[in-house]
Amino acid sequence: MTPPTRRCVCPGSFDPVTNGHLDVVERATTIFEEVVVAVLHNPAKQGTFPVEQRLELIRGSLPEDLAGRVRVEAFADRLLVDVCLEVDAGAVVKGLRGGTDFAYELPMARMNRHLTGVETVFLPGDPGLEHVSSSLVKEVHRYGGDVTGLVPAQVLEALRSLDRV
Repeated sequence: MTPPTRRCVCPGSFDPVTNGHLDVVERATTIFEEVVVAVLHNPAKQGTFPVEQRLELIRGSLPEDLAGRVRVEAFADRLLVDVCLEVDAGAVVKGLRGGTDFAYELPMARMNRHLTGVETVFLPGDPGLEHVSSSLVKEVHRYGGDVTGLVPAQVLEALRSLDRV
């Protein structure tokens, strides 16, 4: 049996980070000593925001009291379990908005455990944010909908700055 882990990875593209993502990260800090927010990206694909800006938006959106407990880093072209091994994390934390998320995430969690023994911890999302995803936020904003309260203020400003370009 492996010893308990003190560090976890919260993975995602975070393009952009939402209040739902931040809720999961904050709650993960109540379980683990350190949370590594892993911005996973494929350099062959262009996101809405450049990776460096995503990192800045996440860091700037975290409460100050979590500064010493949350690390935000980018990782490209590798398996999530390899990221976990690189940062010495024994667990992955994923937020679930509903049953569809669980059905999608469970096979990946089982594969990650099979490959390296890394466990996955599922946290139920805040019911008030279960309809929020990065892609839906971008789409609603693109067509003029109001996403206030679904993303941090910095992200809302970044989305609005895209309109001015």
